[in-house]
Amino acid sequence: MHFLNSVFRFYLDGFRQMTLGRTLWVLILLKLFIIFAILRLFFFRPAMHGMTDGQKQEHVAGQLTKPLKNL
Repeated sequence: MHFLNSVFRFYLDGFRQMTLGRTLWVLILLKLFIIFAILRLFFFRPAMHGMTDGQKQEHVAGQLTKPLKNL
């Protein structure tokens, strides 16, 4: 437990002393948020949108029990 505490303090002190690095981390996190939000909105639409619970269950069961082709 002492080792984990010392590692945590090491990183905490490092992040406290950053000036330019903190700005870069904010930019990185902002870019990741934008990228994933845009990908989610335009490219990864819900495949089962508009289905009832019963239809969703049948679809998932059908996908799980579908035989494999050409192993």
